[in-house]
Amino acid sequence: MTSPSSPSSKAPKIFVLDTSVILYDANAIYNFKEHDVAIPITVLEELDHFKKGDTVINLQAREFIRELDKLTNHDMLNNWVPLDGPELGRVRIVAEEESSTDARLVFGSGKNDHRILNTALALKEREAGRDVILVSKDINLRVKARALHLRAEEYETVRIKDVDHLYNGKSEIEVDDAAPIQKFYEAGGVSPQDVGIEAPFPNHYFILRSPSHSALAWFNPASGLLERVQKLPAYGITPRNAEQTFALHAIMNPAVPLVSISGKAGTGKTLLALAGALEQRKAFRQVYLARPLVPLSNKDIGYLPGDIKSKINPYMQPLWDNLNIIKHQFDERDREFKRIDEMVEMEKLHITPLAYIRGRSFSNIIFIVDEAQNLTPHEARTIITRAGEGTKIVFTGDIFQIDTPYLDAQSNGLSYLIDRIKGHKLYAHISLEKGERSALANLASMML
Repeated sequence: MTSPSSPSSKAPKIFVLDTSVILYDANAIYNFKEHDVAIPITVLEELDHFKKGDTVINLQAREFIRELDKLTNHDMLNNWVPLDGPELGRVRIVAEEESSTDARLVFGSGKNDHRILNTALALKEREAGRDVILVSKDINLRVKARALHLRAEEYETVRIKDVDHLYNGKSEIEVDDAAPIQKFYEAGGVSPQDVGIEAPFPNHYFILRSPSHSALAWFNPASGLLERVQKLPAYGITPRNAEQTFALHAIMNPAVPLVSISGKAGTGKTLLALAGALEQRKAFRQVYLARPLVPLSNKDIGYLPGDIKSKINPYMQPLWDNLNIIKHQFDERDREFKRIDEMVEMEKLHITPLAYIRGRSFSNIIFIVDEAQNLTPHEARTIITRAGEGTKIVFTGDIFQIDTPYLDAQSNGLSYLIDRIKGHKLYAHISLEKGERSALANLASMML
């Protein structure tokens, strides 16, 4: 979206918001600075449909409706209402759909998208001298708007420009002389400058290689040294490659309360996060493993049979599958096997939809957010701001596997988190690239 701070005329612009914008960001009306925001009545009607349910878009719809309710002491159907905030414009609900051009006739149907176009066209005619711009995350709607000579832009308050070069948390360093690596093993750490590294990010991971030696290391911001990373198991799960070793180290590091792990399916993101959490169970009061509900095939979970628990189970089953993998590293008679069942029964371990724990504050827990690529940037921020004392949060996900139509690799919450918080001493990130599920799964991932 073109920056609202650079208007083509002195008069404030009017941004007409499509439903897709609200379902992406419930606070969108506050992001247009001094310009005015128009909400077509059709958008409110669509939000009324979306407000029921426990998926990400349902939650966004409800949050926007609550935000709008704060302004309902004014007549927004007939007047522009000032938004509460410094240098903000006004908002209005627009019911008029009559203009000299009728999108319903042009495109041959009376669908809601065409009603929204008519609202924007009517505003353009009525507000002569002002720029009227339709804002939508729906590409087809933007194409139709431009065909009607109506300005249309995507909503992009947050957009990562180059996701192909997003911070991956690790580097390979070639060292000509084996002496620094020998010193590294003997002393337990070396200065970054000893191996040719200048100003590394806190908690960044390194694979050090010389012609005869190699080592796994991380930059400890507290000591200012590259320190050794050992390949250690967690609750029966042993990392299979350097990246998994780094990921498990970050999860187990008590000095790092925020961790993100990205990677394609089969790289072990969720399994490592859960194993690391179980290994640290004594350090935390509870373990939470949650994921956002995203409708299957764009259908609400109400389409699924059974009670609410039966409807949710299909979404949560991958998390239970990972827990069962960990359990079956042990014999059924082993204490470790039984302990997992005990933790579930005593509610020391929760596997639950993310919607069921929104709005709460957490202290002294380890909180794993799976499928974090299906969060908006606002949702990722909200989750982190709920963290109380002694809480650790681990986000896992694949930024290229988005399941909601209003997000993509450049605008989702996981990409936003990685890009914005990289380099902070309280944060560590690692990108997993090598699949470890099976040789067959790797073949499919590479060739199909």
